[in-house]
Amino acid sequence: MNYAIEAEGLVKTFGSEVRALDGVNLRVEQGTVLGLLGPNGSGKTTTVRVLTTTLVPDSGRATVNGFDVVKQPNSVRSSIGLAGQYAAVDENLTGRENLRMVGQLLQLSRRDASRIADELLEHFDLTAAANRPSKTYSGGMRRRLDIAAALVHRPPVLFLDEPTTGLDPKSRNAVWAVVEELVAAGTTVLLTTQYLEEADRLADRIVVLDRGAVIAEGTSAELKSDLGETVLDLGFVDPDTAERAASLFRGSWNGGVVVDGSLLELSVDSGPSQVMLALRELDSAGLNPSRMALREPSLDDVFLSLTGRRAEVTEEDES
Repeated sequence: MNYAIEAEGLVKTFGSEVRALDGVNLRVEQGTVLGLLGPNGSGKTTTVRVLTTTLVPDSGRATVNGFDVVKQPNSVRSSIGLAGQYAAVDENLTGRENLRMVGQLLQLSRRDASRIADELLEHFDLTAAANRPSKTYSGGMRRRLDIAAALVHRPPVLFLDEPTTGLDPKSRNAVWAVVEELVAAGTTVLLTTQYLEEADRLADRIVVLDRGAVIAEGTSAELKSDLGETVLDLGFVDPDTAERAASLFRGSWNGGVVVDGSLLELSVDSGPSQVMLALRELDSAGLNPSRMALREPSLDDVFLSLTGRRAEVTEEDES
């Protein structure tokens, strides 16, 4: 198997106390998307920084496109694209000028830089705004321009570090469509995200990080299947009541038991009989839910069960 990205036992510490990476292992097949999930501070961005050679690991090894990230950093950099959490474009330059400048920094001829800039502007639906200063662009347009800049030299591997954070749903969908087109054309993508829907849609495989370590990996379907076939949501009047209800099932329930505020989530494998068992148990304890629903498990349930918290992102409308 040829892997576009491989990492074995990556360790990175900051100071004497912060262990940002604690033996991270990753493998990304060529032409696929790996979704890297985790709460804030889990090690996602540190992993990207090591793989893109802006940080040197304390131990472990990693290769990108067959190049060692420590021994061959220049070869790695010339074969990858990187778009970070915030659009790294010069707001005083037009969209076309930004892309031409990147091309010239990559030592393309002026003619080739102009040609590639125009091709990318068309591909990312930015031609109409090509001669406007990028400071006049919406958030979604700036993010698309940033990804376009990462593709000027047509890298086979693209790193996207939370590329849609802060975008409204319409702009987020536009970026997702771009990523899907790139992967269909053969690009390998490592995507860090806190949007579970984003990973569900784009990622062929998912790795969940927490406190610098890999705590789960697999396809979206595989991760969800670990929680059971159905989730029973039980709402209570307050978090204390939900916690009292959860204590009835911990240690004896055949499935996951998660409390999220005043909501108790029980994984159900055995169908209606298990649901009725739960309701009888609650009734006997005098703990009657104020609402109840059955649904299929989501990646958000996976994230919550693995890390003990939901993915937290700040939603901001597009400017």
